Amino acid sequence: MNDRLQALSDAGVSIWLDDLSRERLTSGNLAELIATKSVVGVTTNPTIFASALSNGESYAEQLAGLTDVDEAIQLATTTDVRNAADLFKDIYDATGGFDGRVSIEVSPELAHDYEATVAQAQELYDIVGRENLLVKIPATDAGIPAIAEVIGRGISVNVTLIFDEDRYRQVMDAYLTGLETADAAGRDLSKIHSVASYFISRVDSEIDARLTALGREDLKGKAAVANAQVALGAFEEVFGSERFQVLKAKGANPQRPLWASTGTKDPAYPDTLYVADLVATNIVNTMPEKTLNAFADHGKVGRPMEGTEAEGRAVMQEIADAGVDLADVFKTLESEGVDKFIVSWKELQETVRTALAG
Repeated sequence: MNDRLQALSDAGVSIWLDDLSRERLTSGNLAELIATKSVVGVTTNPTIFASALSNGESYAEQLAGLTDVDEAIQLATTTDVRNAADLFKDIYDATGGFDGRVSIEVSPELAHDYEATVAQAQELYDIVGRENLLVKIPATDAGIPAIAEVIGRGISVNVTLIFDEDRYRQVMDAYLTGLETADAAGRDLSKIHSVASYFISRVDSEIDARLTALGREDLKGKAAVANAQVALGAFEEVFGSERFQVLKAKGANPQRPLWASTGTKDPAYPDTLYVADLVATNIVNTMPEKTLNAFADHGKVGRPMEGTEAEGRAVMQEIADAGVDLADVFKTLESEGVDKFIVSWKELQETVRTALAG
């Protein structure tokens, strides 16, 4: 086991890989990462599957004879996710369901459609048929009530595309509402899990561009970590509340923060920045393999984030005082996040359409 990644794991961080493909599964690469690099879960998104299915050879046999593009996509992706879930089953059992998780996302084209999101979340859960599945639902206005409904049905959820505290608090409230619904229906709360995927690097990218325009280079590269510090403080407050303690006494699990988009986009920043500086107990960091390997090679575990909420708020206030409209930043990031996944989804459809035609 790699010592640097083991030290990160020992510090309380669950290391998940932000990538999945048929090739990773059949070559033994994913099994090797589990065995040697402390990987205990996998996340996927439309961009990841668009890249995976562009390697048509791995999927050709399974998709042969199919004509419906969306049916082919669902078959290929749910098969990969099911097989990955089986690979992680021992970790899932050993961690009581917190790790050993594999995520699959509802179509991003449904991001603003509550009913369709709920229906597809149920469909994906039924098709994959594995308890260690997390269905990814975006934290849009339509996604928030969908999260509550799906959790209430006993389906574990990875809430994605969270950028700011206000939206995050809505996500946590939806999770607790879902748990209360599940409890009223007599469901076993201990079997329901959730993570809240808080996006990191995109925050710096958007705010850095605005700081440059304002001539405040001195504040660049600080927003993403500060924003995460604020998020962790909100997490500690909500899951330390009396409302959650009532549910916890019935077996409920906290909805863990998951740091997503943790590969640095600005080459001026250390390539392990969004791993080393985001260390806390009982959180998840899902990394692209490039970032995972960088940390394995030269990463150092930074100071714990617990108790740094005030520090993060001060940095975010300084950025706002410099003239950055944070509300507009977060609205822009959420909108762009959905749009980017829709573009990837259409690319995925076109890749599969070409493969089926050939």
